[in-house]
Amino acid sequence: MRSHRKPDSFNKKEGIGTMDVVAIGETLLSLTPAENGLLRHAESLKPKVAGAETNTLIGLSRLGHRTGWISAVGNDEIGERIIATVRGEGIDTAHVKKDEEHNTGIFFKEIIGSGEVRVQYFRAGSAASHMDSTDLPASYIRSAKYLYITGITPALSETCKQMIFEAIKLARESGVRVVFDPNLRRKLWGEEEARTTLTSLCELSDIVLIGGTEGKFLFGTTETDEIAHRLFKSPQTGLVVVKKGASGAAYALRGREAFQVEAYPVTTVIDPVGAGDGFAAGFLSGMLHGLKTEESIRMGCAVGAMVTMVSGDYEGMPDERRLHSFLSRDREDIER
Repeated sequence: MRSHRKPDSFNKKEGIGTMDVVAIGETLLSLTPAENGLLRHAESLKPKVAGAETNTLIGLSRLGHRTGWISAVGNDEIGERIIATVRGEGIDTAHVKKDEEHNTGIFFKEIIGSGEVRVQYFRAGSAASHMDSTDLPASYIRSAKYLYITGITPALSETCKQMIFEAIKLARESGVRVVFDPNLRRKLWGEEEARTTLTSLCELSDIVLIGGTEGKFLFGTTETDEIAHRLFKSPQTGLVVVKKGASGAAYALRGREAFQVEAYPVTTVIDPVGAGDGFAAGFLSGMLHGLKTEESIRMGCAVGAMVTMVSGDYEGMPDERRLHSFLSRDREDIER
């Protein structure tokens, strides 16, 4: 049985006016059939708020961290719903712009069964895709401990891509650690542009959280040692974490060999979407609390597992009490 003691570092000491994590990205309205199956057979749709960056911020907020979101939504009811939902989860939305000229994006999500999920986007030309470097609040980014970005935002438009590179520059100038999840979305851009841009962003980041399929796409391998060897050629990257889903995760620190961290098995996966965002939330929470790298990754695996057991992108994100209860349980109990 694995025990997880709540360390003294969980008693947070925050500076006034600082953010633990600031993220930049688009959040949309997700429309999902009330019953699993093909969209063509749906008689009703359930609207939910969904976005990779806000999923992670919500997870962090529920775990007691101060988080801020930089984005844009349309001046429409969908945008109002998104802001109200995100703000209601304790995330600072002071730097979310309301665009008078462009609408908030939406997408349809089909959960067909046995974990099979299909997504169709209607986000081209959205308010968020029109963001540019002038939308970056420099002092806000500099106030953070971590800047969290994904590869989705630079895929939205050329101006968004330039904005992300500028945000990283601002962070690095101020000693803010950059955490990057490539979060590959093939539907949003061409393969050559995606590979070139995402590789560059990996090389500019302090910590890279990458999936096995993304490692294969970017570097031609799923092996942690090989991905790390490639990224450690950059003087910036110091930690590479390879997410392996049901197999857990592996990680490599600069100058050290790779290590494997076991997954928390889940018998029934209700909705796999958001698991990677949950992993990022759990991992960053551990890092913010001063835990060792392996324990932070273990927390990431736990939160990712918990997210898959609930329908919705972020609804399964736990608070501290639920997470510590989950971490202290025997693995056989988790499977029942």
